[in-house]
Amino acid sequence: MTTPSTSTVVRSARQGDVLCITIDNPPVNAISSAVRRGLKEAVEAADADAAVKAILIVGEGANFVAGADIREFGQAPQPPSLPEVCNRIEDCSKPVVAAIRGAALGGGLEIALGAHYRVALHDAKLGLPEVQLGLMPGAGGTVRAPRLAGAQAALELMLSGLHIKAKEALSLKLVGRLAEGEDALAAGLAYANELLAQGAGVRRTRDAQGLADRAAAQAAIDAARADTAKKSRGLFSPIKIVEAVQNNLDKPFEEAVKLEREAFLACIDSPQRAGLIHAFFAEREVAKVPEAKAAQPRALNSVGIVGGGTMGAGIAVSALDAGLPVVMVERDQVSIDRGRANVEKVYDGLVAKGRMTAEAKAAVMARYTGSTDYAAFADVDLVIEAVFEDLEVKKAVFKELDRVCKAGAVLATNTSYLDIDAIAASTSRAQDVVGLHFFSPANIMKLLEIVVPAKVSADVVATAFALAKRMKKVPVRAGVCDGFIGNRILAVYKQAADYIMEDGASPYEIDEAVRGFGYPMGPFQVTDLAGGDIGWATRKRRAATRDPKARYVEVADRVCERGWFGQKTGRGFYLYPQGARVGQSDPEVLAIVDAERQKKGIVPRKFTAEEIMRRYMAAMVNEGAKVVAEGIALRPLDVDVTFLYGYGFPRHRGGPMKYADTVGLAKILEDIRTFAQEDPLFWKPAPLLEKLVAEGKDFSSLNQPQG
Repeated sequence: MTTPSTSTVVRSARQGDVLCITIDNPPVNAISSAVRRGLKEAVEAADADAAVKAILIVGEGANFVAGADIREFGQAPQPPSLPEVCNRIEDCSKPVVAAIRGAALGGGLEIALGAHYRVALHDAKLGLPEVQLGLMPGAGGTVRAPRLAGAQAALELMLSGLHIKAKEALSLKLVGRLAEGEDALAAGLAYANELLAQGAGVRRTRDAQGLADRAAAQAAIDAARADTAKKSRGLFSPIKIVEAVQNNLDKPFEEAVKLEREAFLACIDSPQRAGLIHAFFAEREVAKVPEAKAAQPRALNSVGIVGGGTMGAGIAVSALDAGLPVVMVERDQVSIDRGRANVEKVYDGLVAKGRMTAEAKAAVMARYTGSTDYAAFADVDLVIEAVFEDLEVKKAVFKELDRVCKAGAVLATNTSYLDIDAIAASTSRAQDVVGLHFFSPANIMKLLEIVVPAKVSADVVATAFALAKRMKKVPVRAGVCDGFIGNRILAVYKQAADYIMEDGASPYEIDEAVRGFGYPMGPFQVTDLAGGDIGWATRKRRAATRDPKARYVEVADRVCERGWFGQKTGRGFYLYPQGARVGQSDPEVLAIVDAERQKKGIVPRKFTAEEIMRRYMAAMVNEGAKVVAEGIALRPLDVDVTFLYGYGFPRHRGGPMKYADTVGLAKILEDIRTFAQEDPLFWKPAPLLEKLVAEGKDFSSLNQPQG
């Protein structure tokens, strides 16, 4: 007779000849040490029980198993390990069926692959997404998945980290059949009893023939290795995944599993894993803000947008994609026609790529209305202003919104820098005014800075966070200051880059160093992409308040004075011949830099990439510390998420504040004090940084839950 499992998260029950093992670890059946222990005990007991002819493994609720409990990472491992559990399932002398409903991800899919048969319900989603956390499958995933699906499909699954649906899993042979309905237990029992009736025995995944065509497998591995070297430069785990599949092809099963585990443990010890896991949790923590606890969101059933330019159209697409009706207002019919065309262009692109049908596009556009009259906003729940970045222009818009919008409507500005308190003061309802700083292109970039002015109601902030969730954005709460979190810090590290350039490094050397650190683009490439005229306008706006004693580099101004605004003009810091997207270095820009150095009597010196990044990151971290201390960012993690999702900061480094913790705050402070000997006005250590170093703490100590 089967001995019941002693686990509280794994339970066993006989149904005829089948022992049903249910994993019940809410909310997603994550694989804790208790789950591993309970599952192994239950399988061993069933294997030893003569009355049991087959075993069924299911998950309680909406998921099979959504992966490992990543909160246990970094803790002392508790036996049994997941490879032991998966191997014990596969070694069972009786047929084992896994019935998959919902998520079977990471270790959850590895458990299912250890079973002899797999049935998936139509809502199943399967994946091996460990690469997104700086890891790799570590319980046989790199060995069993290729034996079922072949090397190419398995590598694509593991290197992308993407989830696949049940039908695709069936076509890849990761599951053996699909089942209707929502009852995994019933589907699994039906399959198990059918197998018993057929006299089917065990069918171990290790014996599957997905790698039988060795030449094809080797070609897939070679292609993945080359692609990984190109796309995942500097990342640790992707190449380990490729190596593990190579080992699977070259070595016996047991040795391949052993080598996979060694590589997995090496990934666990990698600093990249710490950075990626910090990013994973920070993204979830960032929405926990005081206002969300204090108030419920207002009703949000329709959105108005002022302005149909690139930003307004991108915001409109985000709202339409979220299922919301959109009313767009522009100053004249020509502008509103252009705004509609900007919106349609996005959907036309999807139709052309086969990612959307013409009928689906028509259905979306049926929710779009254009108008030249502000009165069209009379019934909308939220209006987002996306006009020219000029305070007086925006105030005029908000006076109109104040006049026409219904009581309780949320009035939002998309400003990147300007004083939202001043914008709110131009209305009679400052409590309804909030900042929604989208990043361009707004329909693609995930970051949304939610800027909280002094008089805004808590329920307006809660509504902004609800909108972000509906739009599938990553929201960060920011306070009011020039540039909020991201652009305020950007202005400072861009200054540091300008100083490095004037002191001897070329803009191209600086961009190369920043890309080498892991950014997709360097600061001068970003300037050219965004348009140099934008920063030029900001510098001119700030000129009257700039400290006359502060160092000011005029190279970018000289470039803009020539009308070289970047990609859109074919020339900026780089040359873009015939509309090229990738720039070429420009000798005339280097001549401008040299002339500016000579004018100031600067003798240029050499900078290594490491020296460039020390200064670049010290400026970023120091200003980040000031932003946290002033309450512009709630916590260091809010700074991290802002830079991960809005500024291309390399995710495997976790964000600038996490990076500083990794390097050591004392080292960052020492660098700042060294640089201050050259320029004490710019390199002024943040008091918070000095305080944390004095107390032996790091930024992570300030990442306390909010709300």
